[in-house]
Amino acid sequence: MPTLIFNSILLGIGLAMDAFSVSLANGLNEPCMSKKKICGVAGTFAVFQAIMPLIGWLCVHTVVQYFTAFESFIPWIALVLLGFIGGKMIYESATCKEEGGCECKKLGIGALIVQGIATSIDALSVGFTISDYDLTKALLCAAIIAILTFAICFAGVIIGKRAGTKLAGKAGYLGGIILIIIGLEIFIKGIFF
Repeated sequence: MPTLIFNSILLGIGLAMDAFSVSLANGLNEPCMSKKKICGVAGTFAVFQAIMPLIGWLCVHTVVQYFTAFESFIPWIALVLLGFIGGKMIYESATCKEEGGCECKKLGIGALIVQGIATSIDALSVGFTISDYDLTKALLCAAIIAILTFAICFAGVIIGKRAGTKLAGKAGYLGGIILIIIGLEIFIKGIFF
């Protein structure tokens, strides 16, 4: 059991890094974000980071041949989703006329869900690494991943908010660029490594 917990902690930290970066970008883009919304952002990433390994685990135990065919598309999906959202953030920053306001920079639920999918889709492959776990152990692993992801993403939004208030009008550009870079990084790692 201690090995399971230790491995789950390492998986959780590793998986949460992309979500942390996107959370940072969200905080940069929306420096007026409420604590309730910060919890919603962190919670969304936590849920997706927990669900994806469970889906991968389920695929290993049921339809593994379909999952392996889908795995080659993961880098492309992440690139398109994060590139689109990053480009949208840059566009909105360029077209928003509010002076230092938060009205133009609201993160919508649709964009948040797309971010959650894009940053966690590579976690499907974690299902292979936990395939020897029974259902209880897989659920425990997913819970640990979710808790760590929530804490890491919460911190990411807070850090981004603080930096966003200092960067004022440039934060949306920086947030969009960060998302595009993360999409490229996932793509390059998935295709070339």
